[in-house]
Amino acid sequence: MLIKRNPNGIDLPYSSEITPQAVYEGRRQFIARMAAGAVAGSALWELANRQAFAQGTPAQKLAAARNAAFSTAEAQTSFKDATHYNNFYEFGTDKSDPAENAHTLRTRPWTVQIDGEVKKPMTLDIDRLIKLAPLEERVYRLRCVEGWSMVIPWVGYSLSNLIRQVEPTGNAKYVEFISLADRSQMPGVTSRVLDWPYVEGLRMDEAMHPLALLTVGMYGQVLPNQNGAPVRIVLPWKYGFKSAKSIVRIRFVKDQPKTAWNGIAANEYGFYSNVNPNVDHPRWSQATERRIGEGGLFTPKRKTLMFNGYNEVASLYTGMDLKKFY
Repeated sequence: MLIKRNPNGIDLPYSSEITPQAVYEGRRQFIARMAAGAVAGSALWELANRQAFAQGTPAQKLAAARNAAFSTAEAQTSFKDATHYNNFYEFGTDKSDPAENAHTLRTRPWTVQIDGEVKKPMTLDIDRLIKLAPLEERVYRLRCVEGWSMVIPWVGYSLSNLIRQVEPTGNAKYVEFISLADRSQMPGVTSRVLDWPYVEGLRMDEAMHPLALLTVGMYGQVLPNQNGAPVRIVLPWKYGFKSAKSIVRIRFVKDQPKTAWNGIAANEYGFYSNVNPNVDHPRWSQATERRIGEGGLFTPKRKTLMFNGYNEVASLYTGMDLKKFY
């Protein structure tokens, strides 16, 4: 992989190499043009403001060197597709709802409480959390349970860096992630589609695996609201719903957490939810996937890879029946 060195001597791609130029330049020009014509287009100006806020613009850049050892060389999904085709039920159940509605999310101030079976419980504000360890950019494949996938350059650091800070006790067998559930900011929380707040969890050895990424950015900038701002988890070998968004609490617990989707439909959404082409969802096959932005509707689907191609995690599940522990 060819990695360019910028004038400051940091090995990371330029923003124009990650986000299409028309996206990061056109948005500002569009808003400026509408400001000039505010008398005639006040409704459009309001819409642009809402969209800009949801997408986190003007974006705060994050200095992060590319970690080639954890990055795929596959073509990246466009910034537009990655920020406009999302599952984030706190803002609605349609894929376009998060980009439309997430402007209401307030990401400052923000704190994350870390407690449970640990020797050093702590509460960190988001700026301190960002600075806890050196940031890296990792280009991960993301596979969703509905059968679509993306390739996204995420920014963060291994979750294990945070775990070591709080020193889990011998009783800590699982890590539980709790997302924000605030009706005043998240219109979807008023629905009964899930039991709120959104909860996800990992076994301790999964959480300590270097691939598990505590994520604060994507495409070289802070996370847009609709993608889980200001902090989320990204687990590239698991289906996307396992990667908890907008986290406000991390608990270390003795027993397996009751997670959001597993709690309401255990026959469809297993606790582990590792990407597995040999274990179908009850309502559709998991053997193939469609890469978002790759060709048209009739483009042949890709074959789904075991663990989404991240075979380095296979040893975590040695001896387990992966059809039973799906």
